[in-house]
Amino acid sequence: MVKARVHSIETFGAVDGPGIRFVVFLKGCNLRCRFCHNADTWNPDSTDLRSADELLAQAERYRNYWGKDGGITVSGGEPLLQIDFLLEFFRKAKMAGIGTCIDTAGEPFTRREPWFGKFQALMEVTDLLLVDIKQIDPSKHIALTGKTNDNILDMFRYLDEIHKPIWVRQVLVPGWTDDPEDLRREERFIHSLSNVQKVEVLPYHTMGAYKWEKLGIPYPLEGVKPPDAEDVSRAERILRGQE
Repeated sequence: MVKARVHSIETFGAVDGPGIRFVVFLKGCNLRCRFCHNADTWNPDSTDLRSADELLAQAERYRNYWGKDGGITVSGGEPLLQIDFLLEFFRKAKMAGIGTCIDTAGEPFTRREPWFGKFQALMEVTDLLLVDIKQIDPSKHIALTGKTNDNILDMFRYLDEIHKPIWVRQVLVPGWTDDPEDLRREERFIHSLSNVQKVEVLPYHTMGAYKWEKLGIPYPLEGVKPPDAEDVSRAERILRGQE
């Protein structure tokens, strides 16, 4: 039995997929996004270890509140780093008739075995993925996150190949992800996919900066202000092909 390394639980998530969601935040992430508001999830170690059965039993207590669209979302950290747990958890959730969603940056994705076979099996019991495009430009992506985006964009293509529904999310960080040409390039990539149900622009905020300080890590975007409403609106228009 594989146990999840849990960071926290949100029982009434309203922004983590359709409807009301029971959200499991897992520990561990290989990206080091400069704007990360959950730096406390990077370390994979956790004292909160739970089985799929334990989490499913807890989720079931809130099922009456989900409505027809709600269900379970697993987020992070990076949930795909715990793919063995995810596969067991979602198989049991689907057997119970529960909607399943993964919130992922896609960094662990590879078409190499044995990981890819597990991912293929996971997609059979996953209804929806919330996927980030941190930055479409490869060199800027490395500067922003510490990792390449080649395999991440390949995950987008694979999800399109299997017609798996996705919501695309772009965090708008002034000076880092708001260049109109980058956004237009991203829009062209999104437009090449047939499985995108929604595109969301999430304004950068500093509410997680205190976590960096608590961890003793200098906050890399000190002084960067959140984008204003017009900047967000323009990014939305570009990513939706309206500008």
